[in-house]
Formats: sequence, structure tokens, C-alpha cells
Amino acid sequence: MRGALLGPEFSRDQIKEYLDFHRLPYEELPDADWARRIAELIAGENVVGLCQGRMEFGPRALGGRSIVGDARSPKMQSVMNLKIKYRESFRPFAPSVLEERVSDYFELDRPSPYMLLVADVVERRRTPKRGDEKGLPLVEWVNRPRSDVPAITHVDYSARIQTVSREESPAYHAILSEFEKLTGYGVIVNTSFNVRGEPIVCTPEDAYRCFMRTEMDWLVLGPFLLDKKAQPALAEKGDWRQEFQLD
Repeated sequence: MRGALLGPEFSRDQIKEYLDFHRLPYEELPDADWARRIAELIAGENVVGLCQGRMEFGPRALGGRSIVGDARSPKMQSVMNLKIKYRESFRPFAPSVLEERVSDYFELDRPSPYMLLVADVVERRRTPKRGDEKGLPLVEWVNRPRSDVPAITHVDYSARIQTVSREESPAYHAILSEFEKLTGYGVIVNTSFNVRGEPIVCTPEDAYRCFMRTEMDWLVLGPFLLDKKAQPALAEKGDWRQEFQLD
């Protein structure tokens, strides 16, 4: 098996037809600027929804239907948990890392393309314990930064890693490469594009609805970029949180 991007894909024209029909404001990004613009948004501590290319097959979002953020940000873990996933602030997120850079960040010497292998953050990136952990409230303790990539470092310095290869995921790899050019870091936060209890989004309509129901900042639908601040209010009946049973 070479990659898990086996689900449906939506063409530029299909996405544009959906956006235009609903009169949703967007910007179409040229191919040459696509990855760089997204990387700039991530580096600016924005939370970005990615719906591009084929959907992943299986339990993990691997860059096709992902919500991404800056792994360097001390606040990103709690922001994505509380405002996007609607779950406890301390629950950990996984990193997406350039396959060729994985050993720079983690004690791992092989690819992990399906986000199934767990390894520790390398020693030189860890933040030493202060010795006062036992006296701290639980939430303060678990949210304390533990490395220079705190948003993806769990309490025991571990992370569940997705390596991203240029051959299998060229578009997602391009985003990570541009992010590394901007920041010096070839790793970002990656979580599935859904809220707690909901299936991972599939279609552009699914992605837009989830985008508007949460506090994501930007949405990428193929070549199109949508700013949350520019969108019309989402009109819905009832409480959408009751649609799915919580996990």
C-alpha cells in the first residue's frame, strides 16, 4: 500500500460551483503561491482547515481532510481543543513532519506515513521539568510547554507521528516545506477535520459547514482560500452539537 489517499476528490470546477451557488466569498490561489500562503497563515498562529486532494481512507487525517496549526505555539493545543474540537484542553495532538526531517524532532529512524507510530521528542528539544509539578492543578500541569514544539508534545514527551513524503503527498509536503522556509521548523499540528463526535468531513460542503460551526480562522478548499471574517453568518435550525453522539 502506497499512501492512504484513496477517497473522493473534488475538482476546481466542482468546488467553484458550490462556492458561487451559495455566494461565498473566496480567493483563488495560483499554484505557485498556494503552499506558501497556507504556510504563512499557519506561521501566524491561525487555525486552518484543509480540504484538498483525495480524502484519506482509514481513521487518521493525513493532510487531505485536516485541521492544521503551528506546533511551536504554546496556546495552539488548548485553542484547537476548546474552540475547534470542543473537548478537554489537555488532549494531545499529533504532528505532521517532513519525512526527511523526522529524526531532527523525534526518536524515530523510519517513516510513519499513517500516524500510527509513537516516539519521544528528541532530548535536545525538551524543556526540563521544574520540580513543582506535583503541586500544580491538573490542567495547568498538562498544559505546561514541554519542548520547543509544545502543541504536539504529550506529558511524557511522546508524540504520535505522521511523516509526510514528497512522493505520496506532494501538496501537503509543499506546505510543510514552505513552513520550514519561513520558520526553520518542518513540523506542524495535524488533527482530523471534524468536531468531537462527528465523522471526518468529505465534501466541500461538509468542510464549509464544519469551518463555520467552529472557530477556525481559514479554510482551504482545493485552490480556494476562505477567510472566516468574510463569510456570511451560518443559518441553522436547532443545536448542531446534538447531531452526533460524543466520543
